[in-house]
Amino acid sequence: MPEISSRFEGLGVGFAPYLQPPGPEVVRWTVGEPGFSTPEEILNATIEELRNGNTKYTRGPGSMELCQAVADYVSKHHGIGVSAEDVVVTPGAKQAMLYSFLITTMPGDEAILLAPSWASYEPMLEFIGAVPVHVPVRKDNFHPDLQAIRDAITERTRVIILNSPCNPTGAVFTPEEIQGILDIATEHDLWIVSDEIYSRMVWVDWPHVSPAALPGGIDRTIVVNGWSKSWAMTGMRLGFLTGPPNAVKAAMKSQANSASHVPTFMMEAARVALSCEDSVHEFNHEYRKRRDIMKDGLSKLPGIRVIEPEGAFYIFADITETGMTDTEFADGALEAGVQLIPASLVTGGDGFIRVSYATDEEAIREGLSRLGNWLLDE
Repeated sequence: MPEISSRFEGLGVGFAPYLQPPGPEVVRWTVGEPGFSTPEEILNATIEELRNGNTKYTRGPGSMELCQAVADYVSKHHGIGVSAEDVVVTPGAKQAMLYSFLITTMPGDEAILLAPSWASYEPMLEFIGAVPVHVPVRKDNFHPDLQAIRDAITERTRVIILNSPCNPTGAVFTPEEIQGILDIATEHDLWIVSDEIYSRMVWVDWPHVSPAALPGGIDRTIVVNGWSKSWAMTGMRLGFLTGPPNAVKAAMKSQANSASHVPTFMMEAARVALSCEDSVHEFNHEYRKRRDIMKDGLSKLPGIRVIEPEGAFYIFADITETGMTDTEFADGALEAGVQLIPASLVTGGDGFIRVSYATDEEAIREGLSRLGNWLLDE
């Protein structure tokens, strides 16, 4: 039997080992998937497009109507000034991230990650031959250490990867921090890839700020976003990127030579979703409520320290005072009937667990009860 390419040797799969359903009796706090049904307007638009026979090839970056809707959306909500021609709609935001990494790095080039970061960034970079460089965030609030970023830059550095609101930590970087990172990128002529998939999920007083919305930011920032989180459309695999013309042109080439385009019948559904503001506000109201229940409940358990979750739908909790490693804690929790993620699966996550409060309120309360019984018996 012939051997497979060596590029797959040691290539990680992120949190995947802990995302498999363990059984119906186990409460799952692992998956970053909205605990809501996709809004009816979006489903109806999808069905109507199928009935109308819109299943043929179409414009690779997305229909002009959809791309214009995306441009209008990022202008209205995030102050990013782009046109329809500056948008590429992709099969999920993860695909847009891969295009962005291909656009900004060559094999051997370095990409700065703020650790801990989303589990897929590192293997995606390694897959294309780039070198991830982990820069620790501040442990008191998971916000960036600007001096540490400066110190990590070498002659091989090409890009800084941002994710705010952040998976897995729940941090929302302040406008001043985003400006500081943009200043560093400008000083060293670096790209910024800004993963903004949780941009509508902010629970603090300061707003989400995209570096692309700041003066000079759009010239060196590729913004990645999508429909999965805010509209409960994870399985529909719809994302987008926007940025300066040279990056967008490269993204179009990437898509033309790989995925071609997203399903034609999904484009109208994506356009309709961008106008479903009532659903976004309804979901966010529930997420905030669930966040408070999860945060307050975990804070009362012995050995668990919760750092204020500022955005997205994750809590990154310190469990070192339990005397267990995060893997031991996750294994024990699973035996108690709660599935969660040991954060040592990513660089900088040792001693922490990640839990998702995107699930329903009943699962949160039941999981807290099970964890409490287990920890009090230890």
